[in-house]
Amino acid sequence: MWNKFNIKTFPSETIVYVDGIFQPDISTLDETENFAKKYDLPIHIIYIGKPERENTLNINITAENQPVFLTVDIENNFPGFLNIFIKNSGKNSELRGHIIVKNYSDFAGKIIAEHTAPDTGILIQTKIIGYKNSYSRLSAMAIINKDCSNTKSDIILAGHTTDNSAKIRFIPSQRIKSVPDFAEHSAYIMHATEKQENYLRSAGLSGAEVKDAITEAFTKDFNLF
Repeated sequence: MWNKFNIKTFPSETIVYVDGIFQPDISTLDETENFAKKYDLPIHIIYIGKPERENTLNINITAENQPVFLTVDIENNFPGFLNIFIKNSGKNSELRGHIIVKNYSDFAGKIIAEHTAPDTGILIQTKIIGYKNSYSRLSAMAIINKDCSNTKSDIILAGHTTDNSAKIRFIPSQRIKSVPDFAEHSAYIMHATEKQENYLRSAGLSGAEVKDAITEAFTKDFNLF
């Protein structure tokens, strides 16, 4: 399963969802949205498959010194929604997330990343691939509350379309009431350059293979873990 979804595995306590449904047989922790206990290993939340309709993932970190990793790799074939709400109040605890959505239909996503204590981190890289005739909307808000100094906040929204008929809309926002260690929030659409496409064609790739190679490179360009 992990190879199929290109999931990076490492020693961790896991909470696994497939098609939006919690999988106790392949999880080491019970389903919960509150992480109040410090574990010897990092926590890895894995959310994969083809969830339908509207789904919500809540993550509330209150334990200190607890690393949490989030991997989302989903395919959307029908009108669907995914909300991810993250709250971190655990001193020296940090969440790092890689999110990828392959959209073939109409997809709406919302991410809210809230710091409610100092010395907390939430770093997220999100990628949406829009296929033919798809429409993707993703809003993301970073919140750093009052008296939350030394926070690390980074939300990146990136999109790539495989067809001119695909549309992607990003709505990034932030509400910052304390001086963070850093707060780097950005959104962009990736387009291959003519030079890159010509280079791939010179290697013998067809037009369709060039598109596939560019899309694959985009999906693998994660660096938080």
